Amino acid sequence: MPHDPYKALYVHLPFCVRRCRYCDFATEAAPSDNPAIERYVEDLCLQVRRASKEGELGAVETVYLGGGTPSHVGISRLSMLLYTLSLSMRLEPDVECTMEANPESFDARMAADIWALGVNRLSLGVQSLDDEVLGILGRPHDAQAALAAIAAAGTRFDNVSVDVMCGIPGQSVASLADTLQRLVDAGAKHVSVYPLAVEEGTPLYRDMMRGRFPEPDEDEQAEAMVAAKELLERAGFHRYEVASYALEGFECRHNKAYWTGKPYLGIGRSAATMTQNDQRRMRVTDGQVTDDLDRRQMYAEDLMLGMRMSEGVAFELVEEASSVLPDAKQAFARLIELGLVERTERSYRPTEQGWLQGNELYGALFDLA
Repeated sequence: MPHDPYKALYVHLPFCVRRCRYCDFATEAAPSDNPAIERYVEDLCLQVRRASKEGELGAVETVYLGGGTPSHVGISRLSMLLYTLSLSMRLEPDVECTMEANPESFDARMAADIWALGVNRLSLGVQSLDDEVLGILGRPHDAQAALAAIAAAGTRFDNVSVDVMCGIPGQSVASLADTLQRLVDAGAKHVSVYPLAVEEGTPLYRDMMRGRFPEPDEDEQAEAMVAAKELLERAGFHRYEVASYALEGFECRHNKAYWTGKPYLGIGRSAATMTQNDQRRMRVTDGQVTDDLDRRQMYAEDLMLGMRMSEGVAFELVEEASSVLPDAKQAFARLIELGLVERTERSYRPTEQGWLQGNELYGALFDLA
């Protein structure tokens, strides 16, 4: 269908040194010298060139190399991919280009090489600086390696993000606070904090079913999220999205594109593409349509996704949405009564309670359609 230009590009590298015990993503464990990785990256390069020739990369403002573990594929393959991207689109400093990396496959040499090839934001999968917690999660690195990776990143990158997991049975709030404080001290500019979700089919889920691993407690997870918020805000970070905190100017523009209805192109196995025009929005993964939304559903989704952001949803968008969703304003009035939303000068935005009861908040808005 004729569609609005893609504003974001996601490139998926699904390989890891080993799968973590909680992982249900589209990833596979493979040694870094596996010929399948070489073939996969060569195919990615062909897909990037094809998208460029079809004119699909001309308006891209953010690029994200995710996984899996992109750093695991090695610098020669990353160089080939990044060089292809630089030939296929405008990869200038104003284009945010993020690459994910894990501590066990990242060092100062890789930092220098990917920085020279156009990456300007690094996202490190740390999860914890408590070796016991890392063991529970089945992470392939320890705390010392994580801190060494952050130091290596700092030799080139000003914009370093870290992922942290909370609400893990066996992890105390003190352990989480210690991890966050040490990451702030190490120079992280952006922190994403996620509660552990135990997904069906993972080793952790099987252990839980056998009674070897306790089910995560939602109250404890909420307490951990509140503790993380308080510590990070004291350190000068602001929460701009339900799970993301940043120092001023270091918000992830790629993440924001997902929550603000910007079209994105996904390249690689299991990478999602969102294509839209003013009447229709479609998401496609591996050639299969996973969402096909009409105009009413698009507006409902925009209102819902906007409530993941601290700035919330502007009154103008609610007014616009009301033309096809006549109950939109009443829905926000009800959410204010429930204490899940508050009204500012320019927008409706989630309260702390709204973030903690996200499913209720998001459901009420998407149900408008």
